[in-house]
Amino acid sequence: LSLIIVSTLIDYTAALRIQASDVPSLRRRWMLLSLASNLGMLGFFKYAGFFADSAVALANSLGGELSSTTLNVVLPVGISFFTFQTLSYTIDVYRGSLQARSDLLDVAVFVAFFPQLVAGPIVRASHFLPQLESPRLLSSVEWRAAVTLFFVGFFKKAVISDTIGTEVDKVFSDPSGFDALSTVLAVFGYAAQIYGDFSGYSDMAIAVAMMLGYSLGENFNFPYLSRSIDDFWRRWHISLSSWLRDYLYISLGGNRQGPWMTYRNLMLTMVLGGLWHGAGWNFVIWGALHGGALALTRWLRDDRPAPERVMTASTLRAIVSTLATFLFVCVCWIFFRAASFGDAWTVLTNFVLLDGDGPGQISRWVAVYLVAAAILHVASWRRTIAPLVERVPEPQYAAALGVSAAVVLALRPLGSSPFIYFQF
Repeated sequence: LSLIIVSTLIDYTAALRIQASDVPSLRRRWMLLSLASNLGMLGFFKYAGFFADSAVALANSLGGELSSTTLNVVLPVGISFFTFQTLSYTIDVYRGSLQARSDLLDVAVFVAFFPQLVAGPIVRASHFLPQLESPRLLSSVEWRAAVTLFFVGFFKKAVISDTIGTEVDKVFSDPSGFDALSTVLAVFGYAAQIYGDFSGYSDMAIAVAMMLGYSLGENFNFPYLSRSIDDFWRRWHISLSSWLRDYLYISLGGNRQGPWMTYRNLMLTMVLGGLWHGAGWNFVIWGALHGGALALTRWLRDDRPAPERVMTASTLRAIVSTLATFLFVCVCWIFFRAASFGDAWTVLTNFVLLDGDGPGQISRWVAVYLVAAAILHVASWRRTIAPLVERVPEPQYAAALGVSAAVVLALRPLGSSPFIYFQF
């Protein structure tokens, strides 16, 4: 909580000073103060141990004899999210696209708004602050839409993610101890688990904000139906990908400095985006794979003749490209989920070569859950469920919601499964 208070006070002051000054050097100094304080806190609490251990490992591999002191720093809940969120305020003021707020309470509410605070979406100041200019009224809340969205998020987390996750965790905790089919199910299962977990949290956060009269914006848009990797990043964790695009990729030069600099900027953006998720080389590899894929996609698109670029894709081509994109994303998830590079390599080889020979097996019911989840995903994408819910009369809707909640509570696994993105 002290970090949120310090970050709020620094950015509140920096934004006012930036707006009040016409001297470019002075504006830059206040902007650098905001960047240094926010990224400094994030770097210390999240990455100090990672960089120290990496430096020690490098020195020892070169013949040195070093040891690191373990600080045992507790990672503050939500620091990755509220750091990026408050930075959007000072950066937008510095760029002149947003007016600084003189009311400290407005800035404090924006930074510490609780529904999405610990795991996103990452809300922009330009989107949220204007909503504080008028009172929020209960009479204006779309209660059915909010309650339905909250329940959908709860279903994704409690039934799909947690149920599949118990089996997925078995394989990733001992990758060499399971057969090939279990490995394949675990990889596809983790894709469903992390989507159900994270999009489920986003749905519930957005729904709670709706109940309070605020809009947070969309964070997921059926990402596993993407036809390319750049399309995937327009649909997955939209608030992060758009933040990285607007505040990092464009700041590096974007696509304004020729193709090779564009590829470099894409790679740097995704590597840093991977490191944002966690202090580990597996996250760096995950980001590098996505960065390389984005650069390759960009190169192929730029190198392709113009007439072919505008052709309408056939149904078969759309299916193939969607499946190829999904498989690539699943391969990348292996590095995201595995506890070490060695575990990731074992899972990857077993998944690709289908040669897992361990004695263990996970429940084949995972396949049923995956098929059911895929059907629900496509049905929701085709907008076949929402219209039915909207047409149900109020008493029947309330009864159906109560029965559905009881069924979900009966189906969910016993015990508590924390949200995956709480660790970031």
